[in-house]
Amino acid sequence: MNINEIEIGTIVASQRRFFRTGTTLPVSWRLKQLGKLKAAVIAHEAEFEEVLAQDLGRSRVEAYLCDIGPIVAEINEILRGLRRWARPECHFSGLMCFPSTVTKVYKMPYGVTLVVSPFNFPILLTIGVVAAAMAGGNTVVVKSSSKSAASTAALKRFFAEVFPPEYVTLIDGGHDVADMCLAQRFDKIFYTGSPSVGRHVMAEAAKNLTPVALELGGETGNWCVVRKDADLKDAARKIAFLKLCNAGQICININQIAVAEEVAAPFLEELKRAFVAQIGQRAEMNPEYPMLISDSAYDKCAGLADEYRGRIVFGGAGDKASRRYAPTVIYPVEIDEQIVQHELFCPLLPVVPFRDEVVDALMETIADREHPLAMYLFTKNMKWANRVMRTQQYGGGCINEVCIHMMVKGVPFNGTGHSGMGAYHGEWGFREFTHPQTVLKGRTRLNLPLREHPYSGKAEKFKLAILRLLER
Repeated sequence: MNINEIEIGTIVASQRRFFRTGTTLPVSWRLKQLGKLKAAVIAHEAEFEEVLAQDLGRSRVEAYLCDIGPIVAEINEILRGLRRWARPECHFSGLMCFPSTVTKVYKMPYGVTLVVSPFNFPILLTIGVVAAAMAGGNTVVVKSSSKSAASTAALKRFFAEVFPPEYVTLIDGGHDVADMCLAQRFDKIFYTGSPSVGRHVMAEAAKNLTPVALELGGETGNWCVVRKDADLKDAARKIAFLKLCNAGQICININQIAVAEEVAAPFLEELKRAFVAQIGQRAEMNPEYPMLISDSAYDKCAGLADEYRGRIVFGGAGDKASRRYAPTVIYPVEIDEQIVQHELFCPLLPVVPFRDEVVDALMETIADREHPLAMYLFTKNMKWANRVMRTQQYGGGCINEVCIHMMVKGVPFNGTGHSGMGAYHGEWGFREFTHPQTVLKGRTRLNLPLREHPYSGKAEKFKLAILRLLER
């Protein structure tokens, strides 16, 4: 169904009227709605698995592992912590504010929010963000991706079944509909997707001075560094798992590997064995292996592989009919080549050799580029790894592991610079969708004339002495 800007404006106005009734403010009401959301996700599990298979070729296990299960876990974390997170903070006002003694900070919802979700994890990155917005006490308009059409249709039915449109509603359509949404005055916008579209979202939001959260993939991609002292078999196994997941269409996926040239040959052999062990010799023919989201995405991946055909050491084959392209290792690749200077978002995996003794120079080159969303290091040198993780700029990462940092409860998921701004998951999502309001409670008695005129004459010396004493 086509929708126009007037109809979108009507939806936003309806949500604003509903928000102003104060219905969403009580924490008990929010918890009830989140409970309904969780129950509905569980009830629609089979449907979500089906549409993920249609859009992305996901198996049931991968659909639950990557989309459905994490939503249930996310909502459970919110249900357990929301009363504590939403409790007003109480602060001593300080002697300068005497006779006031109490100042409170209330965690207030922004109001009417817009969630723009991507195609790669269409269920998780829609419902998961909506849950955070609901936890904050907001109403939500969702604009989900037209690329994942089956998932968007299922989500539209899902939200319509569970919530009234003045509270949560989904608008489907292409980029033109997204622009119509961005033209509205929302109180908060949460966008997940590419840096290029993120710039556009920020520009549109700036017209209304609307605060935004951006979860992006990183302009120059996420690096994985394998040093010569790494456990090569363990590293290869974990890297292969992550690169196979969703056929590389993951914002925190490994975009390129830098491997110490001293161990490059054995590492590549371990990586090949790990791919074959997990998905078989011909991944593109395995129905368990996910597919690329569209014909254009497949063609882009296949075309780039063809450009590097002479350096493909594993993979390099695809099945256009099913949109499956095998995990493809390209070696050797120089660090300044174009393929390692932009996000790939596909199963291609360039490998850059470096001399282990100059690893710090490699890290300087990585640091000079746009900040990645994820950083992965494989090494036994914990002193070096900890120093890198403390000094590099990136969203999050792992040492001798991949991707599961985002599954840890109580920690933020976020990017920095070209990989995003803002954070969510658990309490961090609640904070992202609320703003703190400071309220001082004054008194009508014992108010001293210290702050009032006169400031000269006999009062000057006395007031300055008292002020300097109080401000120490």
